[in-house]
Amino acid sequence: MNRFALASLPLIAVTTAALAAPIYESSAPIAYMTDLSSGAVLFEKDADRQIPPASMAKMMTVYVAFDQIKRGKIELDQSVDIQRSTWEKWKGQGSTMFLMPDDKPTIKDLLHGVITLSGNDASVVLSETIGGTEENFADIMTKTAKRIGMKNSRFGNSTGWPDEGKTLVTARDLGILGARLSNDFPELYKSFFGLKEFTWGKTNSGQPITQPNRNPLLGKIKGADGLKTGHTEEAGFGFTGSVEQDGRRIVSVLAGLDSSGNRISESVRFMNWGFNAWEPKKLFAKGTKLQTAEVQLGDSSSVGLIAAKDLFVTLPKGSNPKISTVVRYNGPIRAPIAEGQEIAKLVITTSETGEQIVPLVASEAVDEAGFFNRVWAGLKSLFGLA
Repeated sequence: MNRFALASLPLIAVTTAALAAPIYESSAPIAYMTDLSSGAVLFEKDADRQIPPASMAKMMTVYVAFDQIKRGKIELDQSVDIQRSTWEKWKGQGSTMFLMPDDKPTIKDLLHGVITLSGNDASVVLSETIGGTEENFADIMTKTAKRIGMKNSRFGNSTGWPDEGKTLVTARDLGILGARLSNDFPELYKSFFGLKEFTWGKTNSGQPITQPNRNPLLGKIKGADGLKTGHTEEAGFGFTGSVEQDGRRIVSVLAGLDSSGNRISESVRFMNWGFNAWEPKKLFAKGTKLQTAEVQLGDSSSVGLIAAKDLFVTLPKGSNPKISTVVRYNGPIRAPIAEGQEIAKLVITTSETGEQIVPLVASEAVDEAGFFNRVWAGLKSLFGLA
């Protein structure tokens, strides 16, 4: 199939006094930020360097678990047995949920243990429940990462515990993962992320153990609700954060910081910059037809390309630059096509930022053509008839 770049849409705005893209100096050696309302990358610093993720790897463990729940493979209220060998290995190893061998946690409990408490024990028990072994689960993590667009990441375990380089990610891939968690599983995301504390286990004196969420943005930035911190000696201090304000969500990634205090201050400063230095500009309302695409072997020869949601471009605050848009798709698109199926991209380019790419979907369903129509279409193609 050939790639068709359809005619550019009209320029949205022109100004003779456009502002330069905002400058940010990050104290983190590795940083990345994206605005999910437009797909714009607002900042990147060594974002494609492969690094050990520490506990930020648990975001992938959670993604796989959420996917299993969505597919009906596991259930939130399903109780889980804990292997004594797993308990022996992970008791007191790094962050813990304080699971005990006779406990019967549910999948829901384990997810809270992973997301809120960053429990290594919870992560391994969850991985063994889904994959049979942690090694099998890590293979699922790597395959899932590739499927969702994480091109430069691989996983050797479910926790991010140092494993001699088997587990490596990039900041860009962590940004993709953070975005996919909220986009692909909105209800599960809302149910589990952003909890300020969680109680599990008891002290030697029988008192309940309540641990706080380590997310440095909670309570400091309006709309902060995710995602995951990480720290090991080899990785330093890292954090992938997610904040939604007035329907606009930004995901940020920081890695390689030298202290917990710097992680807190830089996470807050970075996210505030994302919201304060940039602003979204609405281009097209949900349902707007932007172009039509040619259809192959369908009961219709074309299909409308529409905005599945309100489409935005992210711009430096106060600017009004030249904006150009073009629709791209691999075509002709072969029937059948479902209504609402993503079949094209709208590529938005401004005079100050790189490409911002948002999906376009089919305005209606197109069924396969009947036998005689397929034969006629083939003859027309063979003889170059219009």
